[in-house]
Parts: sequence; C-alpha cells; structure tokens
Amino acid sequence: MSDRSTIEWTDATWNPVRGCTKISPGCKHCYAETFAERFRGVPGHPFEDGFDLRLVPEKLSQPIRWRSPRKIFVNSMSDLFHDDIPTDYIAEVGRVMANASWHTYQVLTKRHERMHHLLSGQLAWIGRLPHVWFGVSVENRRHGLPRVEALRDTPAAVRFLSIEPLLEDLGPIDLSRITWVIVGGESGVHARPMRDAWVRNIRDQCVARRVPFFLKQLGGRRSKRGGDYARLDGRLWREIPFAAVAHP
Repeated sequence: MSDRSTIEWTDATWNPVRGCTKISPGCKHCYAETFAERFRGVPGHPFEDGFDLRLVPEKLSQPIRWRSPRKIFVNSMSDLFHDDIPTDYIAEVGRVMANASWHTYQVLTKRHERMHHLLSGQLAWIGRLPHVWFGVSVENRRHGLPRVEALRDTPAAVRFLSIEPLLEDLGPIDLSRITWVIVGGESGVHARPMRDAWVRNIRDQCVARRVPFFLKQLGGRRSKRGGDYARLDGRLWREIPFAAVAHP
C-alpha cells in the first residue's frame, strides 16, 4: 500500500494481493477488512471490491522502485499463503523479494500448514533468502500455538511471532528457533481485553531465552497508555533482532 507505514515494527507495506477470509478468532475484528469494506463499490478505488480476495500483479514490482532499504510488511491487507493464491503467484512474489534484496521482507500468515508445505518443498528457495522473515499470527492456545510449532519446523532464515490480538494467557511457549516476538492487544471500539499478566508471561519467556521482545500496543482505549508508545511495568519494550540492511 505505502512506502511509509504507521505499523511500529515495519517501515513500509506491500500488497501484491488484496483481501482475505476469516479462519480463526484473531480475525473477528480484522482491521484490514474494516478498512477495505468502507470502499466497496467506489469506482476506481483499490478496494472497489471490498475485501474480496484478488491478485494485484501491477503491484509486484513496487519494492524494486523503492531504492532505499526498508523493512517491508508483505501483504498487510491479505495473507500470502491463502489457499486461493496460486503457488506460481507466490513464487513471483518470491522472485521480487530475491531481486530487490536491499530490503528486508516480513511475511506474516495464519495459514501455517501451507507455508510449511511450500517452504519445505517447491518454494524452499524463498525460505533460504536471508532477508525474508517468516512469521505466524498467534491469538490463543488452540489456534495460535500449533502455528508456532509449524513455524519452528519450517525451513526459514528468520522466524517471528506476531502475538496480536492476544486473547488469553498462552502459558509456556517453545521459543526455540524463534528470532523475534511481537505482542499487541486488540484496538477499536469492540476490542477484546488483554491483561498485563498475559504479556508479562510472554515477556519473561523472551527475556529468559534472549529473544527480542516488541510490545506494540496494550489494546482498547489504553493502546498507547503511558505516552506515545505502550509501556509494561514502566518500560518500553521495542526490541528488534537486527536492523534491516542491504544484502548483496
């Protein structure tokens, strides 16, 4: 969508696919769907078709035109591993990431099974790209923790968790082979609550395993409680594993 993003853990967003479908409780108040559906039926608008899934091949070359290195969130308005996205098209996205290698790409999915299948086989070459980070969304134990297990076993250079919206205490998490953890509460008028104790549990496990921990927001009306950024126990937690750098 933009070479500048307000999402705190990235620099830009790139959407060669638009639209998605709900598959778990974390999708209930999807910000992307809410945004897209506002423009359904508006002639000529990028979201004229609302949140219906569609490929946007004219956006494939966008990162190549961005000459300065950025951290790029891939498909902030979709899911690259959605079942209805052809494997050949995912490969095209991968080729752009391989060619525009001065950026760092952050690919986030709830479709952990397809991600694991493709990166373990036909698209293994994408997983080997050192500047492409693969992550899964986690919202609760039932749906989120199996994604973590699948990610840990997925061949990838960098693996990360986006635990947002955090809907319950996750208990112990196996953070082996996980490079980064982001946590956030749900925002908006219908936001479901997130308790500080749930966040502390994850934070403490990250500290013990020396996994960088990034607290994005506390959720609801208190998203930015304590100043411009969310604080936990009086401290900002905005750790990133390593800076995005140019790659040969």
